[in-house]
Amino acid sequence: MRIRVASWLAVCCVCGLASADEGIGGGHVLIAPMGDPMAYLIDADGQVVHQWDCQEGPANATYLLEDGSLLRTAKAQSRVFNARGGAGGRVKKISWDGELLWDYTLSNNEIHHHHDVEPMPNGNVLAIVWERHTFAEAVAAGRDPNTMSADALWTETILELKPKGRNDAEVVWKWRLWDHLVQQFDKSKDNFARVPDHPELVDINYGIRRGGSDWIHMNSVDYNAELDQIALSARWFDEAWIIDHSTTTGEAAGHAGGKSGKGGDLLYRWGNPEAYYGGFPFDRQFFAQHDVRWIDEGRPGAGNFLLFNNGDQFNRPYSSVDEFASPVTKEGSYPLSDRAPYEPQAFRWSYSDEGVFRSDRISGAQRLPNGNTLICCGESGWVFAVTPEKKRVWEFRTSSLPGNRRGGSLFRAPWHAAKPDVKR
Repeated sequence: MRIRVASWLAVCCVCGLASADEGIGGGHVLIAPMGDPMAYLIDADGQVVHQWDCQEGPANATYLLEDGSLLRTAKAQSRVFNARGGAGGRVKKISWDGELLWDYTLSNNEIHHHHDVEPMPNGNVLAIVWERHTFAEAVAAGRDPNTMSADALWTETILELKPKGRNDAEVVWKWRLWDHLVQQFDKSKDNFARVPDHPELVDINYGIRRGGSDWIHMNSVDYNAELDQIALSARWFDEAWIIDHSTTTGEAAGHAGGKSGKGGDLLYRWGNPEAYYGGFPFDRQFFAQHDVRWIDEGRPGAGNFLLFNNGDQFNRPYSSVDEFASPVTKEGSYPLSDRAPYEPQAFRWSYSDEGVFRSDRISGAQRLPNGNTLICCGESGWVFAVTPEKKRVWEFRTSSLPGNRRGGSLFRAPWHAAKPDVKR
């Protein structure tokens, strides 16, 4: 099949940049503006080579799969969860030609999907889900009642979904943060222990005032098939977390089992050692970050992590894209010295340009095979590539798309090596 080229073009906007092939190394970028029912695949010259009418805008994440279909988040109405940023509630799959293949609602009064999903090699989908706990449940788990700003506390759950039919799914694996808490506030309540002695657990009284009931605000999930591990971005903790996916659901609820032998406890955390009493406020590296993910094999920095470090108005009023290398062993473990935060001590590579690019929310970054880094400055709908030497060599703006009605903000903008091999 020959790809149908749209009759209109979306053109790279800045004169004097390097050639398109040098900038993003060929390939294509998926553009899915938030609030817009359309999704677009653009090539290295900024031309739209395919488009989907998805009937409604994405809730947040949209992915292009190998068969040419889109995996896309969507809104589900909820009296409990819709007021919060990132609320989704549905996961959809749409064919290359726009046919709705799967539309699964993941929402009720106790749980609600939000922000991101992750397509897995086995065809399943990882989904981030808010889990609601009552005031009484939170206090029984060791939460300081004086810090409860609402009548409920939302924790995080990761579900692995196996699609079934057009509107159903089987949950084949589950991890719940609720099973991995610690607190040193009240000896008479559950989860009591010294927080510094348990960096593998999450302090239920940390970050108590930032998000209200939305305590963690997890905003991205990534899967590493080689390690069989999952990376999570915990925005209000200013941390990346790694958990073991090789566990059973039963093991994921405990503290033993899986390849790591640690069950569902955190294998590694980085970005803000103060969250586990491993450092001080000045040791913080993350500031309300998004899109923490491994750099793919075959690309410079493979195995390291890349993220969009949004910044915040009080502590660091600018954005950056940062790369760091975890101390992971060949066996997939993460050593931690006594009385020291997890390594590394600093980023391996960073890009920032104060006054030129900033996004307080959404956004992402991806390392390309040619060594450049593709950056999505989400709030402004601006996607650009920079070299390892931090020279901007390619860019695209959603404002060049016709009919865009909402300013064209982007959750992220994934790069793909080539168009899918869609057979007709």
